[in-house]
Amino acid sequence: MSELEQALSTIARGADEIIKREDLAERLKGGRPLRIKAGFDPTAPDLHLGHTVLLNKMRQFQDLGHQVIFLIGDFTGMIGDPTGKNVTRKPLTREDVLANAETYAEQVYKVLDRGKTELRFNSEWFGKMNAADMIKLAAQHTVARMLERDDFTKRYAAQQPIAIHEFLYPLVQGYDSVALKADVELGGTDQKFNLLMGRALQEHHGQPPQIVLTMPLLEGLDGVNKMSKSLGNYIGINEPAIDIVTKTMKIGDELMWRWFELLSFEVTLDELARMKRDVAGGALNPRDAKLRLARELATRFHDAAAAEQAVAGWQAVVRGEGDTSLLPRADITVPAEGIRLAALLAAAGLAGSNSEANRKLKERAVRIDASVVEDAQRVFHPGFEGVLQVGKRNFARVRLVSA
Repeated sequence: MSELEQALSTIARGADEIIKREDLAERLKGGRPLRIKAGFDPTAPDLHLGHTVLLNKMRQFQDLGHQVIFLIGDFTGMIGDPTGKNVTRKPLTREDVLANAETYAEQVYKVLDRGKTELRFNSEWFGKMNAADMIKLAAQHTVARMLERDDFTKRYAAQQPIAIHEFLYPLVQGYDSVALKADVELGGTDQKFNLLMGRALQEHHGQPPQIVLTMPLLEGLDGVNKMSKSLGNYIGINEPAIDIVTKTMKIGDELMWRWFELLSFEVTLDELARMKRDVAGGALNPRDAKLRLARELATRFHDAAAAEQAVAGWQAVVRGEGDTSLLPRADITVPAEGIRLAALLAAAGLAGSNSEANRKLKERAVRIDASVVEDAQRVFHPGFEGVLQVGKRNFARVRLVSA
């Protein structure tokens, strides 16, 4: 495989669509570092693995010698991205945007090479525009074209309100590519309309249209819905290593392969194909493959020592191999008279409610320090310390402290 073919294979890994692949090949042949843009609206202060799908692709471009531009949409964040929304999205305040942007910048370097990353804010150019400039930008597209966007079409047909400022969002995102002279823009599949807008505006301004590379939206822990904090099916990149490991080990075997393809740097596509064959043939336990992914993710967002400690803690509880004292300990405040077991399980986050905890107890699914317990009325007092477990994969090492 030639160097160009290898680069195209790396770039295409996990990608949903490349528009246009032949144009990308031509620019790669040119020999100059390409300008790779991806924009992030700072709508929430914490990043999760779903966000890192784009960050990973940016890092692959960096490793190939290209210039990555991490664009924080501090201006667009105050408009509110309507993508995928069936209602007008509430714009953020300037204070919210700046606070979230600061934490974003701190987190992205867990994936990106700081020395090879150009960090930009789109207020740099939009802050200098006046009303006349914005009207000129708006004149470069039609309402009919905007209504071709799927979410706008559905809302219009359902007679749901669409605010005028929402039409500005794709134009503003597209103009970012003009301002940055982007060669390639990355985005999720739900961003395709906006990314193509960048191509159109670049042509309007006499620039070569950027290549558009869309990445699939990563399914969360439930294996069904897009990873989202609001759905609770996410793994935050700032979470403790033990949480990254234990949550990764909970995903389904089929979802594991998709996570490998989109999140792993260590496992090549050829090796991934071999792992799939080994699992199908019984030569490899899917649990062991999943544990490899969990270790890699914990190492990336923490370090190798923390990852090994987390893996050892998981194995100690789930497989009975090792020392459970390696697990991080959570302090739970309880009254002096103590707390009943069902309430303790709920307080430790191992059950959604006391009634759910009681049901698990009746099912003999609850263990304390590896021993099955059934007495829901058992009381635990300040000073207790141990590993609580519900089912095979939900556990926590806790210490009770007096209120």
